Amino acid sequence: MTVDTPVAELLFQQEDATPFNTDVATVKPWSQALACLESAHKCWLSTVGPGGRPHAAPVMSVLVGGAPCIASRPSSRKSRNLAHNPRAVITVSSDNLDLVVSGEAHQVSGDTALRRVAAAFATKYGWTFAIRDGRVHDDSLPGAPQYAFYEVSPVRAFGYGPDGLTATRWRFNRT
Repeated sequence: MTVDTPVAELLFQQEDATPFNTDVATVKPWSQALACLESAHKCWLSTVGPGGRPHAAPVMSVLVGGAPCIASRPSSRKSRNLAHNPRAVITVSSDNLDLVVSGEAHQVSGDTALRRVAAAFATKYGWTFAIRDGRVHDDSLPGAPQYAFYEVSPVRAFGYGPDGLTATRWRFNRT
């Protein structure tokens, strides 16, 4: 999947202004958010369990087709939560932007798509995965444990500037 360029707008309007900036010139481009995601060594993934309990965990992420992807063992809390409820939030912070990406996480399938995500992990982190029979394995670990790749399709994102006063909302058109 390729993520379309979202609509960027001020998060706060004039009636919400205090203490936030409402100058349209402070709206951040989506490319800045993508650069923040791409350069982050780790980010935080938040999910919701079957009983409604929130769960957050640090994860390594890669961008594939403009969408963040993560790796997780199928038996992990985050994978079990995503199997129950695909809604997820990824958060990351940089010197220039604090970013919150809200979306739906779906397990990546198909050898071509799995190989694209695996290649992105190998390039960014040197973390190599083997794809066998439509399954992802880490052969560098004892027993070659199985992993799953999840792609988070953004629905909405928020970016906050380092000044604490500028904020951008990106809305993605889903058809």
